[in-house]
Amino acid sequence: MYGMACNVLEIRRNPGWIREVLEGYKVERCVINVKLFKVVLNLCKEGRVCDEALWVLRKMEEFNCRPDSTVYNLVIRLFCEKGELDVAFGLMREMESRNLCPDMITYMSMLKGYCGVGKLDSACLLFKAMRGHGCSANLVAYSALLDGLCRFGHFERALELLGEMEKEGGECAPSVITYTSVIQCLCERGKSSEAISVLDRMGSSKCSPNRITVGVLVKGLCAEGCIDKAYKLVGKIVAEGHVAGGECYSSLVMGLLNIKRLDDGEKLFRWMLNNELRPDGLACSVLMKSMCGEGKFLDVFHLLVDVEKKGFVVTIDSEIYSILLVGLCQGRNVSQAGILSSLMTNKRIQVKGCYVKDIKKHINGTSEMQSLAQLCEMKGEC
Repeated sequence: MYGMACNVLEIRRNPGWIREVLEGYKVERCVINVKLFKVVLNLCKEGRVCDEALWVLRKMEEFNCRPDSTVYNLVIRLFCEKGELDVAFGLMREMESRNLCPDMITYMSMLKGYCGVGKLDSACLLFKAMRGHGCSANLVAYSALLDGLCRFGHFERALELLGEMEKEGGECAPSVITYTSVIQCLCERGKSSEAISVLDRMGSSKCSPNRITVGVLVKGLCAEGCIDKAYKLVGKIVAEGHVAGGECYSSLVMGLLNIKRLDDGEKLFRWMLNNELRPDGLACSVLMKSMCGEGKFLDVFHLLVDVEKKGFVVTIDSEIYSILLVGLCQGRNVSQAGILSSLMTNKRIQVKGCYVKDIKKHINGTSEMQSLAQLCEMKGEC
């Protein structure tokens, strides 16, 4: 509702409209209550116009309206999102001087604001002050501070905070999302070995990793050239039964492809098929597209046939089929192109328009190409 009103009134482009309206009310001596001011402030929030929001807050006194915690929190949040933490902090202190106690909403806005601009010392001090003001830290507060510490590379302090969360337990115990976030930040900074130790802490805290955790860690290990560690890690997680084998090894295929180890990725993919491990659609699509890029069209065709024979339900990017068709046609692999086109027809996969012209150039009217011709006719030239 407020978003629509903000767009209609063009508040972002013309924030001065808010001042004009309230000044007009004053001239007309209209009676305005706190509820109306909150409506105006919500428009300011939607339009992200913090200066006007502060002006509205100050204007309330002229209409004998006393700002409450909700009003202060709204304005504080706007300045925090803009990165003007000194103004936001001043407003929080002003709340206290008016006997309005900052609540969890206030502290979370300030905490996220400090973390957003890298003022981590201030964030840590505020985090400790919360408890002294009756606001017990919860998982959301811990996670916000932890995210800030990780994002700006303060990993030693981040791991200390993680330990504090583990010790606190209960509602403050780290979740799989919390652990994965720390692991991702470590891996992005080239610290995958330290990230493995965080994975070990998950086990000690009875928190199981998920496929995202595995994918992030495997990607980091591969990026640092720790291929053996990546294989051992995947084997361990699969053996422990935390994540399905197909999902784990698909992550490893992706990790290998990300560092241009196409042959190793293909070898692992074939090993998965031979061991009845279902690869995911992303690994299938990226591998096959990469192989097509290397001109290995027949190999891709046989991989695709093997996936179908296994009965695996895998969602492969439909563009792969079109790319593969073009490659098979160019190589005059008539039989394989015919089989693929029949498969596409059965799956109701159409040829991408931009590939139709290239395919048609190689159709020679043989019976094997009949279904391919039908596919092209269904799509038409782009």
